[in-house]
Amino acid sequence: MTVDPYIPQSGDAGYRALHYDLDLDYRLATNRLTATAVVEIRATRDVAGVGFDLTGLRVGKVRVAHDDRAGFRQTDRKVKVTFSEPLREGETARITLSYAGAPQPRRTRWGLLGWEELEDGVIVASQPTGSPTWFPCNDLPGDKATYDIRIATDHGYTVAGASPATAVRAGRRTQWHFAIDAPTPSYLVSLQIGRYVLERVDLGGVPGVLHYPAAVAARVRSDLAALPAMMSTFVGAFGPYPFGTYTVVVTPDDLEIPLEAQAMAIFGANHLDGAGSLERLVAHELAHQWFGNSVGVSAWEHIWLNEGFACYAEWIWADAAGGPSAHDSALAHHALLSELPQDLVLADPGPDLMFDDRIYKRGALALHALRLTVGDESFFAILRDWVASFAYRAASTDDFVALAGRHSDVSLDGLFDAWLRRRPLPELPRVRSRGSDAGEPAQG
Repeated sequence: MTVDPYIPQSGDAGYRALHYDLDLDYRLATNRLTATAVVEIRATRDVAGVGFDLTGLRVGKVRVAHDDRAGFRQTDRKVKVTFSEPLREGETARITLSYAGAPQPRRTRWGLLGWEELEDGVIVASQPTGSPTWFPCNDLPGDKATYDIRIATDHGYTVAGASPATAVRAGRRTQWHFAIDAPTPSYLVSLQIGRYVLERVDLGGVPGVLHYPAAVAARVRSDLAALPAMMSTFVGAFGPYPFGTYTVVVTPDDLEIPLEAQAMAIFGANHLDGAGSLERLVAHELAHQWFGNSVGVSAWEHIWLNEGFACYAEWIWADAAGGPSAHDSALAHHALLSELPQDLVLADPGPDLMFDDRIYKRGALALHALRLTVGDESFFAILRDWVASFAYRAASTDDFVALAGRHSDVSLDGLFDAWLRRRPLPELPRVRSRGSDAGEPAQG
């Protein structure tokens, strides 16, 4: 594992996090967080010490199991722990950090990220570097760990996380406990706090949990009514849903964009209008559970593997739901992209462009070009193999290119070179796919 050049001040390539045990106490009225993090790590090379990303919160004490002479120092971005004896490659350590403060989002080139107060609650939106605003971590997208999270907060508020929680009330406080057993990068770990209704739903055989303000109940039920069919469509196209449950949180506040997190999605009240106007966003966030959350990226340069795939899932859902075919969607978006600047390299767009909408649409078009080239049977076999082969792991563009090549009886080198590594927008292949699983596209 290496430090990500898109986020050079984040992470430590000298170790991998294996497990985080977070014990949090949060008081909404004063925005005060008091917490302990126990992090189990494994050295990836011989190291004299390790660094944890943490911003805006002050560490009071650090303990390293079986190393009473270990020390630490804190900067504005890092907690640097020094061992009395080097940790050898492959050896593990357990490090306990006690910290406190008033969490707030951090300013980045991509805007404010991390722990943020709502008018009455909290939203955690960490992609790509917001997690250090609430817990010390190795904040690299390819470093996946498991988690146990306990958070005590004011009674009357619901805390929503990646799994159904156990809640124990003690006086005016309630402690919530979440476990994340699937390996997960720090940016996908999220907590949402608010005065929410909790509703359990069946999503095509997958247990679902909805959290929303009572005032928007009718809009939520209307706009999320398609989720069971959406889940079934994606299971058919991509393979089994990769997690035990799927949680959707709708905040009372308006949000700029919806957010994906591990086994959950977060929407603002403005994203659900009762008329399904933004149904594509519901599909997009659900698709991230396969593409981005189960199969993650080893570095942010490969973000098209998250966003292009989730965007293409929008077109698959529209096709299955009786809207435009995937091919019609591809033709329309190709026409739109052809009018925009041709200055983006999909496989390595650079940090300033990694969330550019052209990544989403050109990534989806690259997949459609692959579909037109290999045919539907091979295309969906590629997607299912991708999800199965890299489940709960971090992957790269080269990994996908190699896997797709194994499913094709023709060379894909020229196709991928044009779509992924060159700036000009290629034309879509003029090839009809056969044996469609999601509607047969017409000649391009």
